[in-house]
Amino acid sequence: MSKRLARFARSSPGGRLTGFVSLILLGLALQAAGAQPEKPARTAMILDLDGVVGPATASYVTRGLHKAADQGAPLVILRMDTPGGLDTSMREIIQAILASPVPVVGYVAPSGARAASAGTYILYACHVAAMAPGTNLGAATPVQLGGGGIIPGIGGGGDDQQKPGDEAAKSSKDNAAPEPATAEGRKALNDAIAYIRSLAELRGRNVDWAEKAVREAASLTASSAVAMNVADLMADDVSDLMKKLDGRMVKLGSGTVTLHTEGMASEVLEPDWRTDFLRTITNPNIALLLLAIGGYGILFEFFNPGSVAPGTIGGICLIVGLYALNMLPINYAGLALILLGLGLMVGEAFVPSFGILGIGGIVSLVLGAGILVDTNAPGFQIAWPVIAAVVVTSVLFLMFVVPIGIKALRRKAVTGTEEMIGAHGQVEAWGDDGGTVFVHGERWRAASDRALSPKQAVEVVGLDGLTLRVAPREPAKP
Repeated sequence: MSKRLARFARSSPGGRLTGFVSLILLGLALQAAGAQPEKPARTAMILDLDGVVGPATASYVTRGLHKAADQGAPLVILRMDTPGGLDTSMREIIQAILASPVPVVGYVAPSGARAASAGTYILYACHVAAMAPGTNLGAATPVQLGGGGIIPGIGGGGDDQQKPGDEAAKSSKDNAAPEPATAEGRKALNDAIAYIRSLAELRGRNVDWAEKAVREAASLTASSAVAMNVADLMADDVSDLMKKLDGRMVKLGSGTVTLHTEGMASEVLEPDWRTDFLRTITNPNIALLLLAIGGYGILFEFFNPGSVAPGTIGGICLIVGLYALNMLPINYAGLALILLGLGLMVGEAFVPSFGILGIGGIVSLVLGAGILVDTNAPGFQIAWPVIAAVVVTSVLFLMFVVPIGIKALRRKAVTGTEEMIGAHGQVEAWGDDGGTVFVHGERWRAASDRALSPKQAVEVVGLDGLTLRVAPREPAKP
């Protein structure tokens, strides 16, 4: 190939230049190909499930599992440190694990990490459950959802107190499974128990303790979890985990496979910008602020049409905030109260109600923000300082910005077509088919339904293109 390029380069001046450039590009391409380090053929993918389980976490894990399957990765390590999270996001992750053609190893790490609540379910769903020393799992009782709810079933205390000597009765009551007070709570509890029992049976792990973790919020250390067949093994780090996984057989949907992990490299899949963006906006505090900013921006654009920037920013923030709320378990009554509160505070500026509308709007806004997110899952509550900041900002907006906007809205136009309506002028010349008039010191073609005479005072009542429609102006009454 190089000989043909050389012969072409000698054929003409243009050919010599083209051949020279081609040789340079070919050399650079070969150098880049030779300098690129070869990636190990067998590389395990590590996904970090760090923090609360929410929409962003579910999106990151499911996309990571799909990417591992597409790349033909031999193994996925789901490294976990989570206090729990949303039930919907947890189930989305578990469904992705159960459908994964790649073996998934749940690994609670590093030391001091936990797989609590939703993390326990996810660990049970993994093909292999591993824990680092100094970690724990459990406390998987469902948290309260809206009204009613479930109280974690921890025995002892209250009516269970026994007289001395009644140890057998006390032990029996301590081990009894307390039932939630409401039918809704019992239904949610039994559903959670059946779900984790099915995962335990699927993976051949301790079914009874799985139920206890849900019914009684039980927890275990790493060593106890391995001893009780809740977890499969303990590993100090990823390298130690690879050594202990080697030769282990796991059951996939396509059949049983043997893991060959000795000397296998690993690579962490970092969250991309979409995951970071989703994690930010699905924070209920951020979502509430986006709603507030969106409402303020649209109201300011309404009061001052044509300013563009407030309406554009407000519209984007409002849409993003509603998108974030759509991914969260929200109470629509709370959202309605927030919108009602903003409307009442704006109405206070238009209707003199001696502060009743404004106070009602503030109360409605506080109540709506307080019940907006319909879950007690960790990390998904709206902080009261954020609610206070939104309320104070709304009051300041009501006191200072809204009155200025109303004055601007009611002010007479001073430019453009609207300003010409009602302008006064004087007839310069008039004929049967119209004439000309002076308005604002300029000569305009004019038309009228009535006959006019020169120097007669007129008033502009309309526009037809560049022709003014005028009418005689009545003299002011004394």
